[in-house]
Amino acid sequence: MYLDRTTVVALDFETTGQVKGQQNLPWQIGMVKIHKGNVRAEEGFSRYLRVPADYHFSPYTPGRWAEMREELAQCNTLVQEWPEVGPWLEGAVLVAHNAPTERKMLRQAFPMHEFGPWIDTLCLARRTYRLESYALSDLLETLGLKQRVDEMCPGLAPHDAYYDAVGCACLLEHICTTTEFGNWSVELLSGV
Repeated sequence: MYLDRTTVVALDFETTGQVKGQQNLPWQIGMVKIHKGNVRAEEGFSRYLRVPADYHFSPYTPGRWAEMREELAQCNTLVQEWPEVGPWLEGAVLVAHNAPTERKMLRQAFPMHEFGPWIDTLCLARRTYRLESYALSDLLETLGLKQRVDEMCPGLAPHDAYYDAVGCACLLEHICTTTEFGNWSVELLSGV
């Protein structure tokens, strides 16, 4: 199976971060489809997710969570969003930048489901480029992809789950059109 012949979904979660004695919870999910190898920003999904008002966030957690605490306390949980989220994930090839984080969030919410295969753009980037930083926002800047992502996500910025999902999708598209990875099957890409 090849990327240009299957459903591919780039996925990102923003989370509360690690705090002693608490589970790391997602507070936002963003997804975007990649169709025939091309990012389809018009086919996107983003939701804020419930985090109880008294829940502690790591002080190192990036994003706008601090100004949204009241709103987040009123949102649905990821499990409650399943009717909307499930059709995006079931049977799709999933792409994430540092995929273990996204995989863990899905496993935590839906332990009886198997998702994937997974492609990790962080692993692909490390194997492809020799850079000082492999942070998604740094890669987008270094590879000249930031302006495109900004245009696809007006008003958003890094550490917004939808922005990062689109950035991840654009990074995968770039890697697959400029390197030998474009000729690799999903099975090979998911093993990198």
